[in-house]
Amino acid sequence: MKHPISILLLGSALLAGCATTPTGPLSTVAVAPYRETVALEGSLSVNYVKEGKRESLSGKFTWQQQGPRTDVTLSSPLGQQIAAITVTPQQAVYHEGSKPPRSAPNIDTLSAQTLGWPLPVSGLRDWLQGYATAAGGVRFAASPANNTVTTADGWQLQFDAWQEEGATPQPRRIIARRGPGGDIEEIEIRIALRPAASAS
Repeated sequence: MKHPISILLLGSALLAGCATTPTGPLSTVAVAPYRETVALEGSLSVNYVKEGKRESLSGKFTWQQQGPRTDVTLSSPLGQQIAAITVTPQQAVYHEGSKPPRSAPNIDTLSAQTLGWPLPVSGLRDWLQGYATAAGGVRFAASPANNTVTTADGWQLQFDAWQEEGATPQPRRIIARRGPGGDIEEIEIRIALRPAASAS
C-alpha cells in the first residue's frame, strides 16, 4: 500500500518551465557565497525503484532555512499541503495533517520511514545553493561550466540549468541520482527552483 503522499502525487506531470539550453559559452563564474538564511520554493519529481517496483510522484515544496534549522513543506501539484518537516541539530520532526508528529534523530531515517523514499534535506541545504561535499570532504562550488559532482554519500548531482541574479549564477534545476541504499534500489530526484528570497 502506497503512503498517502505517493497516492496524491502519483502520476503527475514532470517539471514544467525548464530552462532552454544556453547558446553561448558556459559561464565559469561559481555560485554566490553560501548563505545561512534562505527562503525559496519550487517543484520536484521523484522516480525510484523499491522492492522491484518503480514509483513516480511529483509536487511542490517550500524551503525555509535559518541557521541550523530547516523547515520544508511538501504539497500536491495543486498546492494542497501534504506534510511538513522540521530539522534541527537535535532531531527531525514530520507532520502530516492531524496525525501525531513523528520524530527521529536524523532526517534520512525519518524521510525513509514516512515518505517511503529518502529526502536528503541535509544535502539539500548545500545543493539548493550550488554547493556539495565531494569525496574526501572536499567542498564543491558549482558553476554552469562545472556542474556535476558525486557527493561523499554517493549522490550524483547535475546542476542542469541556471538563473542569473546580476553577475552571479544561481541553480535553477538540479538532478540528483543515487544507486542502492537501504530498501531503495535506485532513485532520481529532479528539482526546479523559483528565484530565491534570502537574507544574510
